[in-house]
Amino acid sequence: MPPPEESSELIAERKNILLHTPLMALAVAAFGIGTSEFIIMGLLPNLADDFHVSIPKAGVLVTGYALSVTIGAPIVAIATARLERKLALLLLMGVFTLGNLACAIAPTYNLLFAARVLTALCHGAFFGIGSVVAANLVPRNQRAQAIALMFSGLTLANVLGVPAGTALGQAYGWRVAFWAIVPIGLLAATAVFFLVPRQAPGSGGLLHEFRVLRKPQVLLVLAMSVLTSASLFCVFTYIAPTLEAVTLVSPHAVTLTLLLFGVGITVGNFLGGTLSDWRPMAFLIGALLTLLASLAALYYAEPHVVPAIAMILIWGAIQFAAGAPLQSRIVDQAAAAPNLASTLNQGAFNFGNATGASLGGMMLTAGYTYRQLPLASIIVTLVTLILAILSARLDRKHRDARIAEQLSVL
Repeated sequence: MPPPEESSELIAERKNILLHTPLMALAVAAFGIGTSEFIIMGLLPNLADDFHVSIPKAGVLVTGYALSVTIGAPIVAIATARLERKLALLLLMGVFTLGNLACAIAPTYNLLFAARVLTALCHGAFFGIGSVVAANLVPRNQRAQAIALMFSGLTLANVLGVPAGTALGQAYGWRVAFWAIVPIGLLAATAVFFLVPRQAPGSGGLLHEFRVLRKPQVLLVLAMSVLTSASLFCVFTYIAPTLEAVTLVSPHAVTLTLLLFGVGITVGNFLGGTLSDWRPMAFLIGALLTLLASLAALYYAEPHVVPAIAMILIWGAIQFAAGAPLQSRIVDQAAAAPNLASTLNQGAFNFGNATGASLGGMMLTAGYTYRQLPLASIIVTLVTLILAILSARLDRKHRDARIAEQLSVL
């Protein structure tokens, strides 16, 4: 008979495996959703040619997707608030799969746009509800790591799913790329059905859900999510022309650099999830300070090939590490209505995507160069840092008030 210590270790190991298996099911779903979201960018020329529209009009498919996540996803979260969470996830994956099937067979541009909007509704709500499910699967001090594990599917989509899907679409037609996503959606739905345990729905109605937005800490998290995403996309949206015009690398080297960036954000997502469980706000503030330094280093490195490529990898890792604590924090701060708040946070990230891209575009239109975009991101990150410090001070104030109340009772 094994000693008690060994038996305890085996039990803990089995429990750890059981906890992580449903998280992997959520990660598979995140991989499919991430691939579906970003694959459109590499297929825009093919779509434009097929539907006889301009590249800018084809680009509206990207904008429409982001706006659908931002505006529509909270409505879906409210509509599913009273559903058991596993059932809600299954319904969302079903609609996601049908949405990609509709994309694959869409006979006109307008119907393709409608199918993309439908798919985007599932994006925000799935990540919002999925974050709550992931957080509830583990002890409180492992929530950020659990959510990061789910979101690893999204980062891996940028490393594997998007390049593979883009290559498939360019070789055999863009419709084939969407056909390839359909079995991923079916696999994800099957994994969720068999591996994710049932969870009780949120309590309360529509008014109860929206009351959570009165909390300053919730609003601060949403604002920080917008700003961290804006800081990223102000530079990342224009990274390819920056590398070609400033760093003077070939298009092939741009592709390899983007692959390295995908590796960097995957590593940063894992590190951010693991380390932010230790001291979430202290880690967030430290990560933002490091992000400021990496953006400054990127500015100076851009004219030089090896330093520029190295800094893009490092910057991507730090950027995603800094964003990792925010999804777990919104779940903690909005415990009364986590479905809505978590989904709103996904909308905040997507709103930041559009805001950052617009900021970079306005700078370029105004006569600034690609080289100066990291400087704008530095300013946005400084504002994020100020909000993070304010949020940490509010935490300390509430903690001191709670301790004083407990002492008065004694």
